[in-house]
Formats: sequence, C-alpha cells, structure tokens
Amino acid sequence: MGAFKKAAQKLTSEKMSAKSRKRLIVFIAIITLLSMTTSTVAWFTINTFAGVDSLDIHISVAAQLKVAMHDYGTDLSRYGKVITNEMIDEFLAGDNTRLEDIILDPVTTSDGVRFTNKGGTQRERNKRSFLEFDCYFIATEDMWVHLTTEDADEQRDTGTRVTSDSPSPQNEVTDCSRVGFTTDSNGTACFENNKGAAVTSLSTFDLPSGTMVYSDNTRLFHLDEMTPKKVTVRLWIEGEDPQCDDDVQDADLQVRMSFVGCDNNNVPIS
Repeated sequence: MGAFKKAAQKLTSEKMSAKSRKRLIVFIAIITLLSMTTSTVAWFTINTFAGVDSLDIHISVAAQLKVAMHDYGTDLSRYGKVITNEMIDEFLAGDNTRLEDIILDPVTTSDGVRFTNKGGTQRERNKRSFLEFDCYFIATEDMWVHLTTEDADEQRDTGTRVTSDSPSPQNEVTDCSRVGFTTDSNGTACFENNKGAAVTSLSTFDLPSGTMVYSDNTRLFHLDEMTPKKVTVRLWIEGEDPQCDDDVQDADLQVRMSFVGCDNNNVPIS
C-alpha cells in the first residue's frame, strides 16, 4: 500500500479536472505477491507462484454506475461503490478457499475461459491455477465500459497500472500477467500489460502510456440502462509468455484496474 500512498502524493490539480472527477469510473486494485521455489526456463516445473494478497473494487462518486457481487435486479439501493475482500471471500467460499489462500500457477488459454497447464491438463478456477470471480454491474444509462489509466478520484492514484517493486529483471513479471473480463453478450476482453507479440490465439490489448485515448479496442462490455450484467473477472499468469521464466522468481506484482463509462463514440460520460 506504500506505493498507493506515494502515488497519491504526486497528484496535481492539473491531473484531476472537474470533468474527470465526474466520469463514471470503477476501480479494481489487486496486490499480488509472487514467490517461486523451483523453475526451469519459461513455464515452471514446480509451482508455488503467486498469492493474491488483496483485491478491492471501488466506484467513483458518480451515481450512474454501481456494482455488487449478486444480481439484485433494478434495486439500486442494493448495489454499491465498493466490493471488499470479504465479499470476494464469500464468493470464493463456494470453491472452499479464500482470497489470501489463492495460488496462481502459470497457465495458458486460447479463449480466456478455459485454462490448461504446460502439459495440457485443464485447470480449475481458484485451485492453484487462476483467480476467477463474478460481479454484477448496473448503470442508469446505456454505456460502454472501458479500462482507463485515469484516476477515479482526487485523493489517490487509482488508474489502471501493472507494476512491480522488485529489481530488474524480476520486475518483468508485470508482462506475464493477464486480466480477462467475460460477459455473455460481449465475449472476453483481455488486458495485457506492455503487450508484445502474440503468444496464443487469444486477442489482447494494452493501454496508452500517456494521455488516455478511448477506442473500440479498450471496450470491455456494454451496459443497457437499468439492466444488471454479470461480469466474470479472471487473473492469471500466462505460461507461454516469454517473460514467464526464471528471472521473475520471488518477484512482487501490483495490479490495479480502473474503468470508465463511455458513449457509443467512446467519449467518457460525465
């Protein structure tokens, strides 16, 4: 959390305009500590790879966009601005685990839904493989939900970031991570930090390093007015990524996800 505090101190009034403060932004923060004991070259033979330390979902003060862990229909009073670790643990209880016990071993996927290990054996969610949980988004007007590097509020840095406090080359672990968002109507959109050459048939996208520009490529899913939508979020370490090798042993990883609602022309809704 020290990184969050330092980042918050760097915010300037220019960075947070009155307009950006009004945008519909959802914020996800995932702090993942990675610990490797044994490995070979690209992929790993024995894996005790990543433990998910915490995951928080926040929505900005804008009232039009809300989220919950359950489908409450159109009862907006039952949706909120925050999904806590305790709420996620409630979901994970169905898999007899907790967030703090989740282990992410390297896996691979061609569709962002079905995952296998290096030997081709299918892996189950939340069982020493990949993190998966469901949540429900609702909005009071039609919108496309995008990933964004912009901040959710003026109090702290909350834009989408994938970083590591580990020294080089351990910090290359940031390039091995993937986050997918799946809905029934829009399929799966997958974010890859510092996207390189394709390593599987799964299509991925990255975000600009400078000024945020919204486009069809940054769209995750569409929300219809007052219609809750189930979104399955998956976090994994891509074993086919060339950076997934011995160099990233004992690294740490911080992943934050922030979302903004846009109209059909990819203009943020204020």
